[in-house]
Amino acid sequence: RVLGHRHGIGERRALGAQAAGQAVSRLAHGLGEGGGPNPELAAHQAAHSFDALNHVIHVGHRSPPFPEPILAVADGMLNRGPLLWRRSARGVISALMLNQIVHGTPTDAPPLLIAHGLYGSARNWGVIAKRLSNERQGIAVDMRNHLVHRLIVADIAPVPYSHSQLPHIHAMRAVDLSGISRRSEAEERLAEQGVDKALQSFFTQSLDLKEGRWRYNFDALEAGMPEIMSFPEVDATWDGPSLFLTGAESDYVRPEHRERIKALFPKARFARIPGAGHWLHADKPREFEAAVRVFLNA
Repeated sequence: RVLGHRHGIGERRALGAQAAGQAVSRLAHGLGEGGGPNPELAAHQAAHSFDALNHVIHVGHRSPPFPEPILAVADGMLNRGPLLWRRSARGVISALMLNQIVHGTPTDAPPLLIAHGLYGSARNWGVIAKRLSNERQGIAVDMRNHLVHRLIVADIAPVPYSHSQLPHIHAMRAVDLSGISRRSEAEERLAEQGVDKALQSFFTQSLDLKEGRWRYNFDALEAGMPEIMSFPEVDATWDGPSLFLTGAESDYVRPEHRERIKALFPKARFARIPGAGHWLHADKPREFEAAVRVFLNA
């Protein structure tokens, strides 16, 4: 707990990475294949390291990258072994969560989990999440593993797409951020690159004015764009209630996609928001909020 009070931002990040490394090492030696001389102690020590990391994450900074094996080890610990292992695993899973923004307090209604899209972040949904939180707690996350009771899919289909989002990345890369002190100035320069007005304000939410840089990892987005725009062939289905909410001015979810959607989501329902494009929550926030509220309360 001292980390958040005695050290600056850069030092907290460094300490968080150090804590993560200690936890990975302890789990690898004490809980890996074949176990270790004292796996219970290793789990206990790892939990303490991740507890320190968890504090760093929750003061507003994203977690450092974690090796996939550590996730598998923690997942296995949740379902077997001594009670200490299971408690430690819950701490590990909690620490591995990315940044989250909680709106409101728990109610009798199930909480609403908001998972953002390609160029989004938890912060993008602040206004809508805050309004909806008068009935149920809202949790906006910067993505990763969750459980789902009801599913709302905002203007996307489980199909591969032939177009690319690279033009938006190229436009943002081309903007000269030097000397910019207001988001409106960045929006003007995005306009010069041919970016639509609605997207100008949306993209600049992820602009760090103090640092004079975008918060996006453009290299990773460009490298992963083929996978981002594709969709894997899967045989699994999800039988829970789902709403495919689309913008009437968008062509992301077409009539020919419905067969595929119903094959994967048998209980899927469909609704369209007039006058909205692909970024329908930005185009028509009030209408989007109303549609979400009706579905969650059905």
